[in-house]
Amino acid sequence: MAARIDVQDHEHPTVPRPALLGAGALVLVTLVLASVSRWTDLGATRLPDARVVVSVDLRFTDRADGAIVVSRAADGRIVEVIAPGTNGFTRGALRGLARERRRSNGDITPPFRMTRWSDGRMSLADPVTGRRIELDVFGPTNAAAFAQILTAATTP
Repeated sequence: MAARIDVQDHEHPTVPRPALLGAGALVLVTLVLASVSRWTDLGATRLPDARVVVSVDLRFTDRADGAIVVSRAADGRIVEVIAPGTNGFTRGALRGLARERRRSNGDITPPFRMTRWSDGRMSLADPVTGRRIELDVFGPTNAAAFAQILTAATTP
């Protein structure tokens, strides 16, 4: 004689009420602690302030052939010409900063500031909007493209 399996017990399982209350309480406590931490900076980890090692203001100008001309804002010296269809990361970062600048005031002529910090980081900042991109977080290959520009801009 075959044993009969009761399928109904498996179709509608019930979760014990204490388990549901415990899960709800855990979610609520997590949200409260995250909110308090965010508002008070409790438990926040900050990078120590780094000194500026070198900083240069640069203009990035699009040419009709798709190239980008990088020049120093101080004297107009051409630092580098980025060939059409190359340096996708550089182009993307610049497009993002230019788009943000157009949204804020429409004037895209002021230069951007590239900085190398004492802790080795590099950043590209827009003094107009206050936006800054930490270039090292995108990996060494992408940071190297900007490092090459910075080196060329600061070499006499």
